This record gives sequence, C-alpha cells and structure tokens, in this order.
Amino acid sequence: MSSSSKIAIVTGGGSGIGRAAALALLRDGWSVVVAGRRESLLAELAELAEQSQAGARVLAVPTNVADPASVRALFDRTVEAFGRVDLLFNNAGVGAPAVPLEDLSLEQWKNVVDINLNGMFYCIQNAFRVMKSQSPRGGRIINNGSISAHTPRPHSIAYTATKHAVMGLTKTASLDGRRHDIAVGQIDVGNAATELAQRMAVGVMQAHGEVAVEPLMDVDIVGQSVLYMANLPLEANVMFHTVMATKMPFAGRG
Repeated sequence: MSSSSKIAIVTGGGSGIGRAAALALLRDGWSVVVAGRRESLLAELAELAEQSQAGARVLAVPTNVADPASVRALFDRTVEAFGRVDLLFNNAGVGAPAVPLEDLSLEQWKNVVDINLNGMFYCIQNAFRVMKSQSPRGGRIINNGSISAHTPRPHSIAYTATKHAVMGLTKTASLDGRRHDIAVGQIDVGNAATELAQRMAVGVMQAHGEVAVEPLMDVDIVGQSVLYMANLPLEANVMFHTVMATKMPFAGRG
C-alpha cells in the first residue's frame, strides 16, 4: 500500500510534536486526521494543508482523549471519512507544575493520568478495534513515550510515572497486536523545540539542584522519525526509538 492511500490519526496534532508529525505525513502523501482539544490550532494546520494542495487529505477532529466517548467518535469519524486507519500516532500528553511531589494537588495528578495514561489506552483500544477488522487487516501504533519513560527529572512524578506506564502499554499492545497484524512501537523524544520545551532554553533544575540551560533540537527532526517508523512494512517494527538533542543531559543524568 502506497503512502498516498494510507490513513493516519495524530492525537495532540495541533501543536508541537504532533503538528510536526502530521505535516511530515502529509508531505509524504498520507491522509491525516489531526485530533486535539484546541480547535483553532487544528484549523491552522488544516489551512496550511489547504495552501499546499493537501487539503483533501487532512481532517481536523476536536477530541478530548481523556473522554472515552470522544476517542470513539474520533475513530468512527476517521473510518467514515477515509474507510480505515493505518497509523495511530498516540501523541497527546500534558505535564504538571514542577513542584515537590508533596505539593502536587490531586487534581493535577489526575489530569496527567487521565490524559497521558488513560487517554493513550483509550486510543490504543479503539485502534485495535478498527485495525483488526479492516481489510487489509492490521496497522501501526506509535506511542509517544518521552525520555521520561526511562529516567526522571526533579519534580516530575506525575509525568514520569505516566510515561513509564506508556512503556508497559507499548510492550503489552505489541504482544497482543501480533495476532492481528498490528505493530506497536514507541518514540522517546528528548528536548525538541516545542512550546512545552521552551523552559529548557531558559534553564531547568538538574538532579543536583542547580538550574542549567539545555540544548534543543528542531521539532521537525521528530516528525521525520515518526515518518520513518510509519513507513516500515508491517513485517518490521521499531519497538523503541530515542531521538534527542545530542548534548542534552540524559546518559549520565543525575
């Protein structure tokens, strides 16, 4: 199946990594359903696609991944519009204030868990529902894990806990997807230049307590990484892919 006939869903597609991935897929000929909570950002991306003559291949669907009914509607709308789902880039995620864990409110904790963990599961579940019953059968899921799926930053317990959990989702869904020709992998991104990462350029707390500026990389590099994983044949899978600013503190962090 050529890229021109493949259908992708990108959650958190209105900004940052999701936007970069959606644009990379569109440029490669994919049809892309961009999902997110901020309708204005989705509309901006759709307008960009229209200007580049890719407007017929993009569909903006306002979605709250923390709401199971909203996720179900996203997948149903995609199948209604394009007939199938070949790729889910399970990207939507949020952080919490960088405060000592004892000062984190229950509402802040639950918000991160609802979006980063529960929302990712709802999307995986619906992708399985569609992919295992379509013809040709199967598809690919790429979960956004983050560097924090491997090691934490100070004052990041909610984000880090959920991103560690994403690794469990990836491994289990990869195992369960085999019988349905569903390949499941994970991309772990470190310090891409997005709105959420701009604080790195100002300075963030390191493990020893000092604040330091950290290098950033162009977010379009992440879009190209997602595109590489997406275009693999289903007989092959990148289960874990780490792409990061070369000089950021990761190996040896802490």
